[in-house]
Amino acid sequence: MQYFIHMAKRQLYLAAYDISCNRRLRKALYVLRGYASGGQKSVFECFLTATEKQQLLEDIAQVINPEEDRFVVLRLAGVKHIRTLGKAVLPQDGSFFYVG
Repeated sequence: MQYFIHMAKRQLYLAAYDISCNRRLRKALYVLRGYASGGQKSVFECFLTATEKQQLLEDIAQVINPEEDRFVVLRLAGVKHIRTLGKAVLPQDGSFFYVG
């Protein structure tokens, strides 16, 4: 029961970056893969709690150069309101979520 209560507090976000340096790009990719439930290239779907979102922003801030790079996190309306074209895969959260 506790699991379902915790799940209700998760929000769907779209995280994207544009990074000019290959070294920072690889580091950002590594960070995002730790939070993402899906994605392609430099855009990722992240199903996060408020705490996880804050930690993601802190982790990315350690990687990017704000004068040369861009990073954006957008909150999406939710799974029920998403419309996709092509291969549609709804965001899913596994039986556990490891951040660390």
